[in-house]
Amino acid sequence: MSTADPMQHLTPADLDALAAELDAIADGVRADLGARDAAYIRRVIAAQRGLEVAGRGLLLFSRKRTALVLGTAVLAVAKAIENMEIGHNVMHGQWDWMQDPSIHSSTWDWDAASTAQSWKYSHNYQHHTYTNVLGKDRDLGYSAMRVDPEQPWHPVYLLQPIYGVLMAATFEWGIALYDMELDAVRRGEKSKEQARAEVVAFLQKAGRQLAKDYVVFPALAGRRGFKKAVLGNATANVARSAWVHTIVFMGHIPEGAHTFTEDQLEGESRGAWYVRQLVGSCNLEGSPLFHLMTGNLSHQIEHHLFPDLPSSRYAEIAPQVRAVCERYGLPYLSGPLGRQYRSVAKKILRLSFPGGSAVAKVAPTVPPQRTAPVPEAVPVPA
Repeated sequence: MSTADPMQHLTPADLDALAAELDAIADGVRADLGARDAAYIRRVIAAQRGLEVAGRGLLLFSRKRTALVLGTAVLAVAKAIENMEIGHNVMHGQWDWMQDPSIHSSTWDWDAASTAQSWKYSHNYQHHTYTNVLGKDRDLGYSAMRVDPEQPWHPVYLLQPIYGVLMAATFEWGIALYDMELDAVRRGEKSKEQARAEVVAFLQKAGRQLAKDYVVFPALAGRRGFKKAVLGNATANVARSAWVHTIVFMGHIPEGAHTFTEDQLEGESRGAWYVRQLVGSCNLEGSPLFHLMTGNLSHQIEHHLFPDLPSSRYAEIAPQVRAVCERYGLPYLSGPLGRQYRSVAKKILRLSFPGGSAVAKVAPTVPPQRTAPVPEAVPVPA
């Protein structure tokens, strides 16, 4: 990561023009939303529920090895889709335009330990507002990992390649606890009453999750299948956590992603905010099935630019976003999962030691090269 200014070659007028182009892309999608989009999300929800029923049904016969393995795998896939393509995106408000109370950010709660309220504040507001800003974006390493050389080194980071694996396996629970930000009470930024209410809400949600996965459904497998059904549910949950952790980390911290300092936020225009989302995010390349399994967060760049647009539209607008980057001399970071994974793994290992800056690669400044006129009819919001 780099805290260098990636937009130093852009004038305020360039940034305003870039914002107008990106606003036009988003406005075009919003104007086109309709029946096919609503059908898509309803189809995904129905398929996910079918997979979950199939997975849990197979685990009723978990005393048989084949049923245990298949049931665990199907349930893990169902949980990943529920968390990523459905829960994450519905709670972003991507489907609020449908005015369907059963698929709405104000009513949806997901199959995860995090309460919807605490997650939406931590993720939708804090992370998406202060993306990759050191000291402001709490998702940048989750206060446990050193993922940028500008972060002060501590001896505990020597262990981050080890506890990073544990973090991935328990990501669901780590996020639930982290999002409550209980340390804010000590700093005087949150009242004890608010913290107490959040803890109670978390315990209630966690209790339901534990009862569902480790008591109620395993009990349906009978005395002989109970323990194996518990094992199947636990394995599915760990697999889902590891998958979500992988996609989140690969979308934010491979080499080439930029971080920012708080003083770079001063007087930030809409165009500069867009650039910060562009250069602080990384896409993952793959098949349509891969994109579905990632919740279309494989299009992390498009998601950070337009977090409230339906995820099913990201692949459609990605070429337009890439073209904007080319016109304004900005990087568009994208690569296959394997390459990005190796990049992140090397960075985590390197930054576990003091220093840890990557070898600087000086690239020539690329001036804006516009091959199409900037739309004039789109107002740039303040």
